[in-house]
Amino acid sequence: MSATRIAVIGSGPRGMMVLERLAARLAEHPGPLDVRLFLVDAVEPGAGQVYRTDQPDWFLMNTVAGQCSAYSGEPDGGPARAGAGPSFGQWWEAAGNYPGPDGYAPRAQYGRYLRSVLTEVGRTLPPGVTLRSIRERAEEVVRVDGRYRIALSGGERLDVDRVVLTTGHSRNRLTGREGELAAHARRHPRLRYIQGESAADMPLHEIAPGSAVGVIGLGLSFYDVMAALTIGRGGRFTPGEAGTLVYHPSGDEPVIVAGSRSGMPLPARGHNQKPPRYSYRPVLFTPERVRSHQPRGPLDFKSHVFPWLLAEIELVHCATALRRTLGPEVAERFGEQVELAAGQGVPPVAAIARRLGLEDLPPIDIDALARPFAHRTFAGPEDFERALREEIGQDLANAAEGNVDSPLKAALDVMRDTRWVIRDLVDFSGLTGRSHQEDFLGWYVPRASFLAAGPPRERLQQVLALLDRGLLRIVGPRTRFDTDPAGGRYVVSSPQVPGSAVPVTTLVDARIPDPDLRRDVSPLTARLRESGAWTTYVNHSGGAGYDTGGVAVTRSPFHPVDRDGGVDEGMYVLGIPTEHTRWFMQVGSSRPGMWSDFVHDADAIAAHALRALGRAETSWTPTPELVGPGVETAAERSRERRAG
Repeated sequence: MSATRIAVIGSGPRGMMVLERLAARLAEHPGPLDVRLFLVDAVEPGAGQVYRTDQPDWFLMNTVAGQCSAYSGEPDGGPARAGAGPSFGQWWEAAGNYPGPDGYAPRAQYGRYLRSVLTEVGRTLPPGVTLRSIRERAEEVVRVDGRYRIALSGGERLDVDRVVLTTGHSRNRLTGREGELAAHARRHPRLRYIQGESAADMPLHEIAPGSAVGVIGLGLSFYDVMAALTIGRGGRFTPGEAGTLVYHPSGDEPVIVAGSRSGMPLPARGHNQKPPRYSYRPVLFTPERVRSHQPRGPLDFKSHVFPWLLAEIELVHCATALRRTLGPEVAERFGEQVELAAGQGVPPVAAIARRLGLEDLPPIDIDALARPFAHRTFAGPEDFERALREEIGQDLANAAEGNVDSPLKAALDVMRDTRWVIRDLVDFSGLTGRSHQEDFLGWYVPRASFLAAGPPRERLQQVLALLDRGLLRIVGPRTRFDTDPAGGRYVVSSPQVPGSAVPVTTLVDARIPDPDLRRDVSPLTARLRESGAWTTYVNHSGGAGYDTGGVAVTRSPFHPVDRDGGVDEGMYVLGIPTEHTRWFMQVGSSRPGMWSDFVHDADAIAAHALRALGRAETSWTPTPELVGPGVETAAERSRERRAG
């Protein structure tokens, strides 16, 4: 092989960003090139599985259209190409039927945008560079004579110099409670257990009309399942009175019986009031401030990290309320006093706000917000439903105020806007093993996922409309999904709601599987695991080791670490397979014109993968750890390149 050959396996947003950065760097090469790029995806090259373009339009994204881009730079007056292309919103506006930057797109529409990015990147490659898209499953990757041989499902063997694995969500072998529930269905032919994955790939169309279907979980995937079993069955939602929706059934719907630990559907995102290029700059919760108070050794999340995060959340909570009630000058003075007090440690944010005249604003209680029914017992299903409707109504009112003007929604957005700080502190054993497992993954992450990752408001309005029609029942908090061997069925119930038990014949797990290399059954992952090329990351900090289940990788550019501790510098692993080694790897885009971790990660891999070509421009290599505000504009990044 005379040409340099690089394969990207998995073409969801992560894989596409790596491809985009490879193409952008190659376009800057001053001399002749001989490079072959390969993009391998079993579902749809350019869109991947989650954003495949043949899925129904009722599966929505959870980020507004104006805040997404798959290009690492903004349009510059020239043709769309790697490094300079339209954001998703700009592309959609040109295509027509654009709802505006604050609208929520069907996932298939974002897939069409990603496909357009693939087309433009391929069309504008420099001379001497070719791109081949391959719609097949990669089943094995092995080292052969210093290169990598990729076995494709169609029988072809592809030899390359570098391989980037961005393989996305796993499908896990069922164990524990999920294994018991699945086994119950195998013993009773009239029952069905549907394993958790993307709702677009579940056999939901096979569920009989009028039957009772239990749904495990009330998170983002619950809303997808709900839409598929209602809109997907021919039902319609129309506007009702006072901002409500009315559901018009088709008669083909099943009855949805759902529940979760909280008993509350995931709260809605606040109406977006932030421009696409907005980037929140934390005042209190920064890596430098946290580490200045704990300079040595791994951190304890609850003692060293969370107090500063909660102070930042409370800062925005109080500042928003002060701005609304007493004016921007008082809010600005409040911020100055809080920052001054932070020099002595975690500041008493709420007390400072009260001294400036803020009254009757209860402090943020993460536990109470994430588990609103935790300490309540209800008289029965009707009593719980009244409480549930009140909670949803209040959430919709807060969301309607917006993510800038609602004190609560603005405060909870801090949990999204400071994810980069948490990653800086947590990734690669930044916490003790115990705190990583118990405090962070066991306590904080479920609550943050509940409070800071909500759907559009429309989804909560649909919940109320389906409750009105009797086609949806949420049974209560601490929901149990039990087997009934004598009756040959499942039973859904809440221990806090007497009389809540409902028998069902189908059980749908509406939770995305937790990434875990040890249980992933995909052929490629299984072979990499069995060969020892991939191992799990173990956090040995602060005592006994905690096996995270994430793929063990180095810091940027994320080479896998094999069972003997060796580093494979020709292979890169990015995204969901490395979850728990790093945190929040499911992010699927970057802000238009902003270089977030999402772009930095992809560019670091591109720089390293092309280093063997000896090109001058690869002397600019992104730093292994992001330091500072977490995002940079493309213009800032360009200035750094010219200066360096």
